[in-house]
Amino acid sequence: MLVGASDVTRHAGRSFSGLRERLRDATSDAHRELDSQLSAFDLTGFSGYRCFLHASAGALLPLEAALVDAGVEELFPDWPERSRSAAIATDLERLGASAAATVSVPPLTRSGVLGTMYVLEGSRLGAKFLLKMIADATDPRIGGATSYLRHGTGKRLWQSFLSKLEDEEECDEVEVITSARVAFAAFERAADRA
Repeated sequence: MLVGASDVTRHAGRSFSGLRERLRDATSDAHRELDSQLSAFDLTGFSGYRCFLHASAGALLPLEAALVDAGVEELFPDWPERSRSAAIATDLERLGASAAATVSVPPLTRSGVLGTMYVLEGSRLGAKFLLKMIADATDPRIGGATSYLRHGTGKRLWQSFLSKLEDEEECDEVEVITSARVAFAAFERAADRA
């Protein structure tokens, strides 16, 4: 998938309309693997849902910290509206637990910010599906701890991310894809540890 990609990655002014598709293709295996891993958590049961949140927080917290360290607000001035660390910490607190980073991630470049954001913003789409699953939970504590999954509902965060991705003229496509893969791997490692 990346064959020949480095030939055009650093040319300013080119169209990035296909970058989303290349990202999707280059990370599809990692995405499927993570989905498979997360499906092992019983989200309708208290302990399974809490483990899912622990796994998610384990990767989300260090990824969001790396984004902040890399100056994510320069690319996304609405970062405070996008960040979900506080939401997941609140959910875990409601379930009698605390949020903690369980994996480490490397520092990000500007292009790395885009790849990481691709994974984090894309996960909002999956959150809608997960909310439907936990609607069947009989434990009311689960329904009261869905700030993370509901975060950004009704806002056009995915669409505005895609617009930024397509408008970004100075990015290294290989780094964008690599950082997206690193983000997926961070969630996989955190799920293993949960």
